[in-house]
Amino acid sequence: MKGFPDLPPIWLAGFCLLAWLMAQAFPLILVTGPMSRLFGGVLVAAGIAMIGWSALWFYRKKTTIEPHHTPKTLIVEGPFRISRNPIYLGMLAILLGIVFAYGALSTVVLPGIFAIILTKRFILPEEALLIEQFGDEARRYLAATRRWL
Repeated sequence: MKGFPDLPPIWLAGFCLLAWLMAQAFPLILVTGPMSRLFGGVLVAAGIAMIGWSALWFYRKKTTIEPHHTPKTLIVEGPFRISRNPIYLGMLAILLGIVFAYGALSTVVLPGIFAIILTKRFILPEEALLIEQFGDEARRYLAATRRWL
């Protein structure tokens, strides 16, 4: 699929669609109710808020938010004090919220698989690029701040 944009939001959309399909086709055990939908909604909202907060820091620092592009600045403030990857953490929260809202046991593996894909396709190359761009400053940040939480 040469030319297809390899971007995390596209992966997230694909996993959300897959969660819906799996919940419809083979739910295994369905555990839905107002509480699972409420908790799922809270996770989705928290994920969106985390992404928005993180994106604001990219804007403030005038650096690229797109993966595979060279950053101009190492962001260590705001949500980046909590996690090295708050946008990916937000995306994971959104998917986890959707899984909770659907309440289908068949979908519980999806957030774990999504986290592995994000790590291998985006996070590890981004960390290598940060070290290349910012050297010891990046190494100190990577050592002091957790990748996820």
